[in-house]
Amino acid sequence: MRASTRTRLATRILSAVAGLILAAPLPALAQQSGSDRFTHMDVFNLEFVSDPRVSPDGTQVVYVRQSADVMKDRFFTNLWIVRSDGTGHRPLTTGDHNDHTPRWSPDGTRLAWISDQEGGTPQVFMRWMDTGETASLTQLTEAPMGLEWSPDGTHLAFAKRVPEAPLVIGEMPAPPPGAEWADPAKYTDDLVFRFDGVGELPPGRTHLFVIPAEGGTARQVTTGDRDFARGFWGPGTFTWAADGRGLLASANLRGDDMEMFDTEIYHIGLDDGALTQLTDRRGPDNAPAPSPDGRMIAYTGYDDRYQGYQRTLLWVMNADGSGARALSTGLDRSIGNLAWAPDGQAVYAAYVDEGDPKIARFGLDGSHEVVAEEVGSGRSAYAGPGGWTVAGNGTIAFTTNGPHDPGNVAVVRAGAQPRTLTAVNEDALGAKTLGEVEEIWWESSHDGRPVHGWVIKPPDFDPSQRYPLILEIHGGPFAAYGDGFDIEKQMMAAEGFLVLYTNPRGSTSYGEEFGNLIHHAYPGDDFYDLNSGVDAVIERGWVDEDNLFVTGGSGGGVLTAWMIGKTDRFNAALAFYPVINWYSFTLTADMAPVAARYWFPGMPWDHVDHYESRSLLSVVDEVDTPTLIMTGEEDWRTPMSESEQYYKALKMTGVEAVLVRVPGEAHGIWGRPSHGISKMTTLKGWFDRYKRPGRPVS
Repeated sequence: MRASTRTRLATRILSAVAGLILAAPLPALAQQSGSDRFTHMDVFNLEFVSDPRVSPDGTQVVYVRQSADVMKDRFFTNLWIVRSDGTGHRPLTTGDHNDHTPRWSPDGTRLAWISDQEGGTPQVFMRWMDTGETASLTQLTEAPMGLEWSPDGTHLAFAKRVPEAPLVIGEMPAPPPGAEWADPAKYTDDLVFRFDGVGELPPGRTHLFVIPAEGGTARQVTTGDRDFARGFWGPGTFTWAADGRGLLASANLRGDDMEMFDTEIYHIGLDDGALTQLTDRRGPDNAPAPSPDGRMIAYTGYDDRYQGYQRTLLWVMNADGSGARALSTGLDRSIGNLAWAPDGQAVYAAYVDEGDPKIARFGLDGSHEVVAEEVGSGRSAYAGPGGWTVAGNGTIAFTTNGPHDPGNVAVVRAGAQPRTLTAVNEDALGAKTLGEVEEIWWESSHDGRPVHGWVIKPPDFDPSQRYPLILEIHGGPFAAYGDGFDIEKQMMAAEGFLVLYTNPRGSTSYGEEFGNLIHHAYPGDDFYDLNSGVDAVIERGWVDEDNLFVTGGSGGGVLTAWMIGKTDRFNAALAFYPVINWYSFTLTADMAPVAARYWFPGMPWDHVDHYESRSLLSVVDEVDTPTLIMTGEEDWRTPMSESEQYYKALKMTGVEAVLVRVPGEAHGIWGRPSHGISKMTTLKGWFDRYKRPGRPVS
């Protein structure tokens, strides 16, 4: 066993012991960084939980646990298991590879998952839980996506890409023997041929396959020149029909590449591959989930009005597609992550309310009852419910987090209080002093609307002192922050900054009307929401008004550039991977069709003035603020060309500016741990350069 693997396994075993004794703190591990404040190197000590899968009898939970290897500068994921009473916490897999997508067999005797532990292409693996015996079931040449057991436990279904011959126009002559010619030209006739986090999309389509649970040859179930079980933002949804004789999957088979979200739900027969379309409307229909008795199917969707933000509803229909009706019309929030209650009388679903992710039980009469709050986990404060599952006895396994907790596995039963089963970061954070997170509301100076946000205070905060303030702005733009743990913001606070992060107009989880205040008007009046938030924190007497800074990523990078084009109150700005020119963005980004169809009234050449008035170049000649722009070189969501345009525009107008390009990184700059750390060291170095002597306390 390699030294790095031994070290990481030892740390994990200690964490497991901590779980067995109710997570007693381990001060020696927590002090490895040599500081009681959160430091950059602490990134390598943090672990993140996801995809909790409760066993069919509700007695155990298997989950995915991500850790970082400081010597390899890589993230890896393994599987862990814990009993529902919190005991027996231990690893199921170990090693510097990636195990994910754990799925219990219907009888709970076996566990299937996907892993690249053998090197090369990931494969489907099986573990027999009574003996611990493990075997690889597949020899695939393309990575499987998703994994679902048949109701009788005899088969597994998954999706994978089916390669196609690359497009070539014309015929090249053959090179002479021994010649070393250049790589051939690349041809495409796809609208989206490059995607963030993936890179160049190889030719082929995603289709569904089934394989016997004891292993064997995977059989392709769907065919054609359109993708099955693959949404625009990544892997789509599929499951087995209740009788096990077919699959249910979402797909866009209309053939219109501009209608990126227009999916329907289909039943695919296993014997003959026959397609039966169960939904029919313009808009997304996704996440089919058959009821326990097979009579009904729950799913999510909406009638597409081409708005920037549209509320996703919870629907149910009969198994043949008839009788469709929405259950969540009384709740002005988007619904996702569906699972039927074991008795078939309700559907569990998740939604985010004012930045707080919740799980609720929706009755078939449209009523709903919250059963868990503060759901989700991860390294940022973006509010999302993450994964969760329901056992046959009604036990729900989910991930939960908080301002000082990146996430743990918990269980709950309807009508009972949740029980947290793990404490995976007690060793890393137990002796750390993190910044206190305080909720704050204020009124926008634009129209008096209430705006929601949070302030993170430096560790050992003293209200009699005044601190430099960072305004940190979320992306999306149709997204929301919550009060969950955030690596980057806690690092800012540890460096002595007050950090204000907010949900200005356009943020989700406050209703469809609030979300669409920026429809065809972004960036715009959100400036006033954000600027008023800075004023609200200043009014509390904590802020050194001579040291104000602004930053944000993606849509937050957009608004960073917008803010400094509207005010000179900030000493310096740092825009992470922004959009600067909406015209060029709409023609180069991976999500180009979405921008043209939903964020703007039409194509750029038909609405030139509209695109230019919302461009950040329209205010660049008003910028005096020193600005740094930082973007991954393999970011295809907000391509590097956007950052380069802004950098050169600033330089040509005489503004102090620096451009930072991060090799190999996609959107977000967290592909490698050290690159994530570099975001924060760059931010501190840039803002420190423009700090002024502190204002004395009056």
